[in-house]
Amino acid sequence: MLNRRTFLLSSVAVGALAATGAVAHAADGELSVLASVPSLSFPFFVHMLNQIKVEATSIGGINLIESDGQNSAPKQTGDVEAAIVQKVGAIVISPLDVNSLAPAVEQAVAAGIPVVTIDRRVDGVEGILAHVGADNAKGGEAQAQAIMAAFPDGATIFHLQGQPGAGPAIDRNKGVHAILDGQDKYKIVFEQTANFARAEALSVTEAGLAANGKPDVIVCANDDMALGAMEAAASAGFTDIKIYGFDALPEALVAVRDGKLAGTVEQFPGEQSRQALRIAVDFAKSGTKPAEAVILLTPIVIGKDNLDKAERIGETT
Repeated sequence: MLNRRTFLLSSVAVGALAATGAVAHAADGELSVLASVPSLSFPFFVHMLNQIKVEATSIGGINLIESDGQNSAPKQTGDVEAAIVQKVGAIVISPLDVNSLAPAVEQAVAAGIPVVTIDRRVDGVEGILAHVGADNAKGGEAQAQAIMAAFPDGATIFHLQGQPGAGPAIDRNKGVHAILDGQDKYKIVFEQTANFARAEALSVTEAGLAANGKPDVIVCANDDMALGAMEAAASAGFTDIKIYGFDALPEALVAVRDGKLAGTVEQFPGEQSRQALRIAVDFAKSGTKPAEAVILLTPIVIGKDNLDKAERIGETT
């Protein structure tokens, strides 16, 4: 369960922030904001950072410092520490590893810098202004429910998990298991991490097929892994396996449209990112706290019948 108290900003913390250079910095004119994502090698985070930039332009008066964590917790930690030294007005961050980034986030909060997390929350750090994300457990549940709807008589399933230590990977895994565990006719016969990476998913799926034969379903914790699994299945001649991804990337939406993927989960990362920046800027400029400290959007499964609901459908060709 999400501990909302973790994200509630105490009155003491609010007073400390108001007394620091964060709010005064905004009054001087341009507000410096660090926007940090885990790695720009993942299309999901490219989109997220792009949407932060769009919102920053729309708001105006923001000096956006873009940080690519390069899939390295020490790199992302260093970027946050540098931002603290620079006395930025706010930090908007999607942490690579929620445990590894906690000390840096704690330092930022202690320095009086408002911090808003996106997509991946950081538990155990008091004073984080807000978290904006998707309910990833519900997203995993939605994947499992889609499998049950497609296979009412039961199915054999491969499950490709995300990066260990990443909040979304943990929650999506919980969601899938919450629905499927204890139902004998739905059997997860192969389960392994592919670290959210397409190339790794290809090799992991190849190994799973070699050891277990053809499953009815491959459910993946993101689209990059789903696309890698799709390639492995096609190479083995198994084009009728139903494969489900998560993130609703444009490439995955095209694959859904063309019948190569059964579905993908839309978690509205652009809206997450824009809301997170607005919350951070509103507080840094005027001390306005969000009405809710934890904002979770409800993911939905995108299939052929509801492609129009995908956030990035306009980017498909």
